[in-house]
Amino acid sequence: MSTTPSPHVTNNHRATTGISSLPTDILESHILTRLDGQTLASATCASVSLSAGQHNHQLWSNICHSAWPSTAGDRISKIISAFSDDKNGPLSFFSQSFPLPGPDPTTVHPPPQRPTSSLPVSELISAVDIYYRNKSILTKTEETETTNDWFRCWPFRIDLLDPKDVVPTQIPQPDDEAMCTALMEDMTLSWILIDPVNKQAVNLSSHKPVSVHRHWLSGEVKVCFVSILGVDGVVVQFGIVVNCGGSEDGEMQVREVTMEVEDMDGKHLNGRDSMVILQKVMEGKRGSGVDRVEEARMRHRRYQEMKRERRERKSRVKWILDILSLTVVLSIFVALFFVFFYNFLLKTQKLNNS
Repeated sequence: MSTTPSPHVTNNHRATTGISSLPTDILESHILTRLDGQTLASATCASVSLSAGQHNHQLWSNICHSAWPSTAGDRISKIISAFSDDKNGPLSFFSQSFPLPGPDPTTVHPPPQRPTSSLPVSELISAVDIYYRNKSILTKTEETETTNDWFRCWPFRIDLLDPKDVVPTQIPQPDDEAMCTALMEDMTLSWILIDPVNKQAVNLSSHKPVSVHRHWLSGEVKVCFVSILGVDGVVVQFGIVVNCGGSEDGEMQVREVTMEVEDMDGKHLNGRDSMVILQKVMEGKRGSGVDRVEEARMRHRRYQEMKRERRERKSRVKWILDILSLTVVLSIFVALFFVFFYNFLLKTQKLNNS
């Protein structure tokens, strides 16, 4: 007698042994909780059985707090919970804060955008997390008032640490370029700017550094993270700098963490202009989140190339204007010389005739 199961039995067996046969509580408690945010977002879109994870508020809240411990405070948690009308604010917050802002302004000319429909922003909340080899160095939140004249008129700058604050780390003091290069892969930073009024957020960090510079004399190390943004044809750079100095035990200390904004000419934007750009970026699209480190570094390289070409173009224009100015001056000088010489000849001729 044949022991081969019938196709009907085989199909039923396969159907009942799939992931859809698992109880919902097993899926949510033992499978979905083991996934990171990016993997979970992909899984919930690819499988009907896992789609329930899209509506699990607590699951996504835990993912946000795990990815960014700075968001675990009571006030920020409450703000994040209200990010979406479908009762899953943490999922909306993650989808805004994980990927890079898009599209890439170094390859796609930013089209003109409609006037922002957001309410005026009275406050920005910075949620910052710095890691070295997946170990937390610094977790901090900072509230910045955006309505006072000082913020609006002076260059946009957020200082995360007070001048006297020093954060010890276990990072060895680099003494050569090889150690600085290694630091570019070992350190990560997330700087999420949160608009609590309009329930919007954007991550303005390249996740890993785009450059690491060591001062030859003092030994201080400057680690730079960036985000290249484009709005209404204007391309700017939000730069984050982590300044680290040495200590007596040979390990670095974080002494300064700042964010500033500059345009293509290297000019620092004030708070008012920076907020116009930020609000439109927060309302805009996001990237896919795939290869965000390489994408951010590529954007930075192209941005630096655009700045170089802009400087060369302005230098050529300046050179042409200088040549034209010199030609005009020489022409005037020659004309005056001939007028003077002509008058001199007339006077000489009159004297000879007399």
